[in-house]
Amino acid sequence: MASENMKTISVNKKARHDYFVIESFEAGIELVGTEVKSIRAGGVNLKDSWCGIENGELMVKQMHISPYEHGNIFNRDPLRERRLLMHKSEINRLYGLVRQKEYTLIPLSLYFKGSRVKMQLGLCKGKKLYDKREDAAKRDAAREIDRAMKEHRR
Repeated sequence: MASENMKTISVNKKARHDYFVIESFEAGIELVGTEVKSIRAGGVNLKDSWCGIENGELMVKQMHISPYEHGNIFNRDPLRERRLLMHKSEINRLYGLVRQKEYTLIPLSLYFKGSRVKMQLGLCKGKKLYDKREDAAKRDAAREIDRAMKEHRR
């Protein structure tokens, strides 16, 4: 996502805290006009969102897109299910992994690629409490090392 025509809209920081990300995928998302305008204004929250596969279609659930303030009757339900756009073979592969290996599909970020809204999905496995503590300990140790190196340079 380092290209100049990509602009990050929202990042799900909680996803990397609660899950191990095994693999990531890019998917388009089916939106209506007022939702796109609200997203451009920054009115999106991925915090508690997740994805499921129903009838061969990939759906994102619990993604909150605030109603567009000038949208009046054209606004939709902020928490409605939205269809994600991927190739059928990719969806079938993800369905197999989710069913057999007990992975979860979690939205990691939402961004503009050109004029299109794209979502980065993560194939994730849940972290246990001790995994979260271990990550925090590693982060603290790295912070201490950085401080010590900074002091040593002076």
